[in-house]
Amino acid sequence: MKIINEKNIKIIGAGLFTAIASSLCCIVPLLALISGTTGIASNFSWLEPLRPYLVSFSVLVLSFAWYQKLKPKKEINCNCNKTEKTSFLQTKLFLALVTIFAFSMTLLPYYSSIIYPKSKNKIIIINKENRQSVNLKIKGMTCTACEEHVNHAINQLNGILNVTSSYKNKNTTIEFDKSKTSTKDIKKMINSTGYTVINTK
Repeated sequence: MKIINEKNIKIIGAGLFTAIASSLCCIVPLLALISGTTGIASNFSWLEPLRPYLVSFSVLVLSFAWYQKLKPKKEINCNCNKTEKTSFLQTKLFLALVTIFAFSMTLLPYYSSIIYPKSKNKIIIINKENRQSVNLKIKGMTCTACEEHVNHAINQLNGILNVTSSYKNKNTTIEFDKSKTSTKDIKKMINSTGYTVINTK
């Protein structure tokens, strides 16, 4: 009985681990921004192609854990007076909490932009001749969290009017006041996040 329970805990752990791993490329940029170590943001972008497999594995493992938990138990005829106390790690409540957490981690790429801090620019251009726009190709963005991370970094510079990043198009378009910042400064800021500017359109 104890061996079966230990197996269930390992199964639940595997499901939780793969759920977190499936969204690690989105979790890291958010944690990097909070901790101030922005340079590590793109270190887990290599996991993005594996995401569908990790999500599928997580769903299968947690489904099996629920099957094990809900299937009828075979009654054992014994004259034992001992009643084993069930550990919290072996309860349905624990499995439900793990499932909810795993589900929220799996969906993180779709709602991560909501939890990112928003940057507001207070720039007024007086001279229209100073308005400039640049489109940069970026390597390493894999989800909306990456977009938000790049946008947040660029908005730290003076003179930024508008930033639109797209992980699907692998680019960012920036409108700025060239008397206050430059394309070189913008590229440097993006590269400092761990993502890499590969060319200018």
